[in-house]
Amino acid sequence: MSNIGIPGLILILIIALVIFGPKKLPEIGNAFGRTLSEFKKGTKELTGNFEDDFKEDDQKKSLSRD
Repeated sequence: MSNIGIPGLILILIIALVIFGPKKLPEIGNAFGRTLSEFKKGTKELTGNFEDDFKEDDQKKSLSRD
């Protein structure tokens, strides 16, 4: 994505405006933002589950060694 640069982003925005129109673009942006936030939330939740599982495994191992 770093190879696109500012001129490329402006070109993409102009093409999106032509295709979707100025009234539809904010709705698409909002939907994209909600999708991205749900993805981040799911990723954090999944990462938290893995961390909890690893902590439980470590606790079980330390208890079995005693």
